[in-house]
Amino acid sequence: MPLLEGDIDRAEVDISTRQNRESIVDRGREVLRIEGEALERVAEQIGSAFSQAVQLLQGCRGKVVLTGIGKSGIIAQKMTATLNSTGTPALYLHPIDALHGDLGVVQRGDIVILFSKSGESEEINRLYPALRALETPVIAITGNTEGQLARMADITLDVSVEREACPHDLAPTASTTAMLGLADALSVVLYERKGFTREDFASTHPGGAIGRRLLLRIEDLMKTGEDMPVVVPDQSFNEVIVEMSQKRLGAALVVEGEYLCGIITDGDLRRILQREEDVRGLTAREMMTSNPMRGNPSLLGTAALQMLEEKKRTQLPITDSDGRLVGIVHIHDLIEAGLRS
Repeated sequence: MPLLEGDIDRAEVDISTRQNRESIVDRGREVLRIEGEALERVAEQIGSAFSQAVQLLQGCRGKVVLTGIGKSGIIAQKMTATLNSTGTPALYLHPIDALHGDLGVVQRGDIVILFSKSGESEEINRLYPALRALETPVIAITGNTEGQLARMADITLDVSVEREACPHDLAPTASTTAMLGLADALSVVLYERKGFTREDFASTHPGGAIGRRLLLRIEDLMKTGEDMPVVVPDQSFNEVIVEMSQKRLGAALVVEGEYLCGIITDGDLRRILQREEDVRGLTAREMMTSNPMRGNPSLLGTAALQMLEEKKRTQLPITDSDGRLVGIVHIHDLIEAGLRS
């Protein structure tokens, strides 16, 4: 059957649309390749100057002051945030503000990091005489190792790139990627050498998911007191069922005095019903799993979640160092708190 004129038009539109989409995708991939090449180039350029910069920062007795203009300034702000969150006091200073009074924030004992792609930014270079008067060490992160900034700085780190991803080779793209990569490399190596731990990291991130993962402990989540499903060893099958139904945690904790001696879970009940013809005469002691897995109140929530997932359990009794029952936590409590193992 011959194609009608309308069919031909639609086919041509489909081909044009597909070609346009492929062109867009190809260009996006090319941009990422160019930026990847920029990072590889910076990695190859890392040498003794990088080592000197890390050691200088490690010995800093004051704070690290970072500055840059335009896109370079944005990278400086990001590194400031990274340093602060990983144990190195840092402050971003806008170069214009610095030239009009805010340079007073820089004190002896501080270190200054200057970001500039061209190495010839007037606002950045005008800061140097004042910094020299303060005897402040200066690290330059620049794409021009022959520029004025590089000549003035105590340590110069090269972030030059062969080309920007911009088709006119103008808009900072590959160069800012290179700057960001080097800034991250400095920050990570620095905090590793300073011995910054997971616990330290948690202390600087108390409000977010990282803080929850690293700081939240079982004592903050566990059910206690009247909220715990508790029975004694000689209680009957029916009494166990009532306690489990009222507390809605899928388990009953068997205690003698204050001490945990066993647990009865929903799974235990199903197995008992399959095995026993008459369950009315059973006691909690006959139904329980003795010496169950348990945790302590100071256990990290993430560690508790990992224990439950590995053992395929849903409830974790919590006891003190002497074995006295103090609480119970359900796996859903951990997940709802935003934790993951």
